Amino acid sequence: MERIRFRKGGQRRFLDLVVVRLKSPSVRGILQFGFEVPYSTLKNYYNESRLLPLDFFEELCEVAGISKKDLRFELVDENWGRAKGGAFRSRLVR
Repeated sequence: MERIRFRKGGQRRFLDLVVVRLKSPSVRGILQFGFEVPYSTLKNYYNESRLLPLDFFEELCEVAGISKKDLRFELVDENWGRAKGGAFRSRLVR
């Protein structure tokens, strides 16, 4: 599953735009529209600790009536930013 990468602060602005378009009282209020995302995960998206998954991003755009053409973002692979397995092994071999 691909993920959406905005510039710094862009993901928070996007979620704020979704809140405004949905006339929701807060980011937490987005969950009342039937999204099955834990609040803690949604909070991580808002804090930009995690990248938005493509399918969740598309659902938010559809429900809020936001055109993806108006947004600046890039698609990154699912494993973007992860360390490769074994990269942290010690170099001391006896």
